[in-house]
Amino acid sequence: MRTAVVVGAGIGGIAAAGALARTGWQVTLLERDDRLRPGRGALVLWPNGVRALRGLGLAGGLDGIATPVPPVGIRRPDGQWLVRPAAAAGEDVESPPVVVHREDLHDAFIAGLSDQVDIRNAIDVQPARVRRDRPAVGDGRSTFEADLVVAADGVQSAVRRRLAPATTFTSAGFAAWRAVIPWYRIPDLPPGLPPHGETLDGAHRFAFASLGERGSSGGSTRGGISWVATVPGALRPEPPAGQLALLRRWFAGWHAPIPQLLAATEPDDLVQDPIGELAPLPETFGVRAGAGGYALVGDAAHAMPHHLAQGACLALEDVATLQAVLTNVPGPLGPALDEYSRLRRPRVARVLQQTRKASAVLQPRGGFTSRAMGAALGRANPRVLDRAAAAAAEWAGPASS
Repeated sequence: MRTAVVVGAGIGGIAAAGALARTGWQVTLLERDDRLRPGRGALVLWPNGVRALRGLGLAGGLDGIATPVPPVGIRRPDGQWLVRPAAAAGEDVESPPVVVHREDLHDAFIAGLSDQVDIRNAIDVQPARVRRDRPAVGDGRSTFEADLVVAADGVQSAVRRRLAPATTFTSAGFAAWRAVIPWYRIPDLPPGLPPHGETLDGAHRFAFASLGERGSSGGSTRGGISWVATVPGALRPEPPAGQLALLRRWFAGWHAPIPQLLAATEPDDLVQDPIGELAPLPETFGVRAGAGGYALVGDAAHAMPHHLAQGACLALEDVATLQAVLTNVPGPLGPALDEYSRLRRPRVARVLQQTRKASAVLQPRGGFTSRAMGAALGRANPRVLDRAAAAAAEWAGPASS
């Protein structure tokens, strides 16, 4: 029986552990925290992410937990349109993305694990403990060897730092916050307000999406409204209460429901994220080591700004492709890992290129006024924003990477 060690129990790591176990591998899942935690906030899954879940046999887990997000267009802080929704312009729109609570998706993935997955908590893998001559990682106390090591340990991946030391995380000069507000804390909003929206003013951006309908989740905290706010600058050092006060000040006077959502947000709801990318991309996402090797997935391989909301989708694409190339490999894993990188790296590079184009429009540097932003978006939307979103969502399966 083939063996694998998966480092990191986020969305990509749990998906990888389950995918390998379902195809006959014995898997050890290493997590730095003292228990598996789903993370807070919500995720957007574009059609390519849903296709990846389907390829992994997990798409059924979205039933009852995913809410469609139709085209919403982009507004100014006063509520006027910068870019009208594609549907309103009479354009054909592919199946819209869906939004799902991280806890719900985490639970669906955990339910898909088998007894062939051994979960080890409180294991903090160190770069110096990553072996290059054979697939092995360690935390200074224990060493874990296998035929394959899957690095799913995020932007500061210890495995990647050992295997691709020239690749580092570079800040884009912005910070982002996300939160989910449960329905019971959200006041009555103005009638006719759409359940999803996105608003821009210069380099400030606010997007929100409903998780189901009010009352559909009863007293559960998993229904509600998810929001993401992006501002220029570095990560804020203040405690969450201070960060929330700043957000309320920065977005004061913006159209409903933005002030109302921030007023209903509590400090413990906030998750602050850096925005940036790995540069340069690792030369390969699959590294040979003896008869086995390493595979980089998700942010460990290709973290990038969130402008196209493709982080989770790309991680799931990685896992679906890795599962496909490793199926029924009779001998050494090196050729399969080479194929994994050959399929994934160009695909990721294309999405990164489109993300940079979208970033130039959505998060310009300098003092863009609303009028200048509107003119820029009006000129660029057909060429940049639609093309960027289409390129990001075009993935049809492992063979199309």
